[in-house]
Amino acid sequence: MPKVTLHVDGTIVEQEVKENANLVVLAGTRQFPELKYGCGMGRCTKCSCQIIAGAEGLAPPNWKEKKMLGDKVEEGFRLACQFTVQQDIELSQEISIKPQKKSSIAVSE
Repeated sequence: MPKVTLHVDGTIVEQEVKENANLVVLAGTRQFPELKYGCGMGRCTKCSCQIIAGAEGLAPPNWKEKKMLGDKVEEGFRLACQFTVQQDIELSQEISIKPQKKSSIAVSE
């Protein structure tokens, strides 16, 4: 079973999870309660985390992650609700990410 190492609120939590587990689903069922999360659908970014180690074992970021996290994806940030754990991973929720704001273009006549 893969081991998840989570840095959150100044503490380090280590826990084994089943392969293909989604951390937000586990958090919602109180099986990984330390993880911060919100909607579970890639809209709120409350589950955003920076991958410290093990990113190579994750599927590439999907369109929701790219839309909500913007340039932060290039810095290793991901939405925990959008990936499953395949192998050991270390991540941090020490920095919160706010959703990317939609740009508005003013049109003058």
